Amino acid sequence: MRRTLRLLLLLGALFVPLMVTSSPARAADAGEGRWVNPISDVCWNCLFPMTLGNIQLASGPQKDTSNPSMPIQICPVGVLYRLGLAIGFWEPMAMVDVTREPGVMVNMGGFKIDLGRTGTGTAGQSDRPAAGTFYHVHWYKYPLIFWLNIITSLGCLQTGDMDIAYLSEVDPLWNDSTLSMIINPEAALFGNLIAQAACAADAAASSAGLPLSPLFWCAGSQGSYYPLTGYTSGEFSPLESSLLVSERMAFKMHREGLVWNSVGADTAVCNQYPSPIIPKERWRYQMVNMHPETDDCHPFGASTQMWGTGHNSPQSKKNFGYLFWRKRNCVFL
Repeated sequence: MRRTLRLLLLLGALFVPLMVTSSPARAADAGEGRWVNPISDVCWNCLFPMTLGNIQLASGPQKDTSNPSMPIQICPVGVLYRLGLAIGFWEPMAMVDVTREPGVMVNMGGFKIDLGRTGTGTAGQSDRPAAGTFYHVHWYKYPLIFWLNIITSLGCLQTGDMDIAYLSEVDPLWNDSTLSMIINPEAALFGNLIAQAACAADAAASSAGLPLSPLFWCAGSQGSYYPLTGYTSGEFSPLESSLLVSERMAFKMHREGLVWNSVGADTAVCNQYPSPIIPKERWRYQMVNMHPETDDCHPFGASTQMWGTGHNSPQSKKNFGYLFWRKRNCVFL
């Protein structure tokens, strides 16, 4: 029964886009976007590297993070204990819309949700496209590995259905830097030249393989994570700005306890735990809208100079979609 349900969900994801995009009523009030195909639009090579303990079983397109040294772990299951294998892989767990126009669901065909008038001004909280450098972000739960039944241990993957988990349009903290200090008061410590100059090292490290965890306030080549809002300053590339705000949303989800971390090297890997500071080295992304990037993925903070050509059209409405991959360390029981 479960496999039949998953097959129906998969078929729906493949064929519903065709039905929706063919509707003439939809075209009148639509934004720019396309349905993401969960098979052909995904960089499946980005699942790797895959490890058993710290032994690499398969290589991948990017560098791997550290892993537990012991391949066998003991985990509590109720009042009992079970042996399991400590595996590591990269899990596609979220999709992200980035848009200048409130309510446009880029990764769901570009249809528009009528959120009413949620405010006015240059922040973009209005019923028309915004001026200035402000973007809305939508976060989708996207348990692709669970749908396709690639890994069967429920302790090693995100379960459930595709769901809209977060809409920045209804979050008053997203368009107010002062209010956002409620959840990121430490931002005041990093608004200076010395702290921002240190981000050059993070940009180089991110582009070379993995970002620098100690520089947690840095978003590498995209700038600074703080404040956790949709504003960007001195925009010279909509592509870079879209990556910055989408990475900020990942940080925000960690800060609010909505996304947890799966532990890494030399620690128990039986459970996830809250991580208010994003472990940015354990995240990577690929573009799925408007031009799917199916042959590669990139660490958070990496430069777009090598792959951004052709993905940032001057005619674009500045709508982007990304698939986020998170490093998963767990015990396969």
